[in-house]
This record gives sequence, C-alpha cells and structure tokens, in this order.
Amino acid sequence: GELNASHTYISGPSPERPPSQQFGMLGVNWKLENGTFRIDRIIDGGAWDSELRSPLSVTGVEIKEGDYVLAVNGIPLDAGKEPWASFQGLANRAVELTINDKPSFKGSSKLIIKTMANETRLRNLEWMEKNRLYVEKKSGGRIGYIYMPNTGGQGQTQLVKQLYAQMDKDAIIIDERFNSGGQLSDRFLEFLMRPRIGYIYSRNGNIADWPDRANFGPKAMLINGWSASGGDALPFGFKILEAGPIVGTRTGGALIGPAMGHSNIDNGGHTVPSGRIMGKDGQWFSEGHGVDPDYLVIADPSKLAKGEDPQMDKAIELLLEELKKNPPEEMNRPAFEER
Repeated sequence: GELNASHTYISGPSPERPPSQQFGMLGVNWKLENGTFRIDRIIDGGAWDSELRSPLSVTGVEIKEGDYVLAVNGIPLDAGKEPWASFQGLANRAVELTINDKPSFKGSSKLIIKTMANETRLRNLEWMEKNRLYVEKKSGGRIGYIYMPNTGGQGQTQLVKQLYAQMDKDAIIIDERFNSGGQLSDRFLEFLMRPRIGYIYSRNGNIADWPDRANFGPKAMLINGWSASGGDALPFGFKILEAGPIVGTRTGGALIGPAMGHSNIDNGGHTVPSGRIMGKDGQWFSEGHGVDPDYLVIADPSKLAKGEDPQMDKAIELLLEELKKNPPEEMNRPAFEER
C-alpha cells in the first residue's frame, strides 16, 4: 500500500519506563531576584472563559505579582535550581507556600493553594485573550476574533462560546494557526457561514436577525504550517466556499486519514488511513503541500517580540477595507399592513 500518506503510524511494544513525577505548577512567570524567586507575573486566562485559572488567581488567595516565594511545604527554594524543583511530585496537590513582599522570612506569611499539573492551556487562553484585545484595539471594536485550537469537541465548544459573545461585531477573524485537527470541519463552516434568512420584528419595536445565532459580516482566516489534518480541512473548505481571504503561510498538508489503528501481537500497533479528500471541482487536496494563503504573510519573530502580529494586521486591514466598501446592512421595518 501507499506509505507516503499522513496519519500512517507504526509504534513498537511499550518500552519499560522509569518512575516519573509531575511537577506542581502555579501558573506564573518566575524571576530570580535578590538571591531568591519572586512572582514576576501571574498568568491570566481570558476573562470570558472560566475553565482554567492560576491557583494564585483564586478568590481569597492573598498573593500578588512581585511577592517572593520563600519556601514550599516548609522547605526553602534553592536559588541554584529551577523553582519547579521545589514542586516535584506535587502536581494537583495542596501545598503550603511561605511568601513575603521582601526576600526575607522575617514577617513572612503562609498560605495553602492547590497546584496545577500543566500550564499549557492556561497560557494558550492568555494568548487568545491578548489576540482578541489586539484586534479590538486595532479595529476600533468593529472586528471580532475567534481562535480555533482544533476541529474536535474542544474546538466546537470554543467556536460557540467565542462566536456567541461576538455576534454583534461587523466582521470576524478566524485564527486557526496551530490547529491540531480532529474531525472534518463541515460543522464549523456551517456555523461560521450561516446565511441571513430574514428578521424578527418584536412587539416592542426591536428588530432581531433570523437566525439570531450568527454573524453575517465578512470573515478572514489566519493559517500557518502548524495547522494540519482538520486544520487543513477548515481552510480548504473556507477557500472552496469563498468565505473570505486567507492570510498567513500554507498549512501542513496532512489530510489523508483518519488514523484508524490496529494492535499487533507484540503490543505494538499500526494505522491504516482509509480516505482522501477532494474538492467539488474533482481536484485532490494537495497532500504534503497544504492550503496556500491568499495573502502570504510571514510571522516575523522580530515583530512578534515587540507585540506586533503582521498576519493579524493584514487580516484586519482586509476586513476594514471590505467594511468600507460594503458597510453592515441596516434594516428598517416595512410599513405596517392594513389588516
């Protein structure tokens, strides 16, 4: 069979692994200062999403940025090691922190918090919120921002949660950079591209859209080479539907699938993907190449380090131009009928 295909994997028997321990995490950036560790910044997820919070952001935890963490469970932090060394084996555990606003045990206080096992999702939520605020500021509040982490269940939940909060925006940027895939993206495209059927005029004089759970403004999509599988399918469908401009760099090109697996007698395994995608024009999806953007924009690290996002800026520019040419539709009710 064809081995030059995505979602084709071979795994050996499970190797013996030494015992391991997870580190407890606080959801913070650390800084070594005055010979000990202080909290440089507490990572804050989006205010719109309560699924995850730093243990130090919980109501009632009296600690702030700039405070020193002097000890964990009574054992002083070693400035010669990473701060996480003091949290080895303490993931998802209640721990006692000794803290102070100066690098001294004199006048210090103690508090009990429950650590996290992983900060990745928390930091991702913070990145999403920063992007949303970036678009809000650059567009004067006219353009909404939705991040699609994947095309699985989490991605669907995020799409609904974020779109419902921004249905009143004049336009929407769909950011699917780093999209890890999942399933094919028809449900996402149906929801994003819902057409307006009409309006609902209420007795109190209000006019509402029909359907009322949709955004009818122009859309733009951001892509990059870390988007693959379902992260290929989403912009592939977006382009076929001519839903709006696509900005960034081409996607990963991994859309032969799915990775249906079989177990071997030695406890290893292999997958045999069973399908390939083609467009309605009868052309194969470009496996190994991916979806090309309409506007090639490189994510310049020097600009990203300054808080700029060239890809986002281009999408904002395109949508503002479109809104200038085709402003949002305003609907006034027709004259009342004589009945």
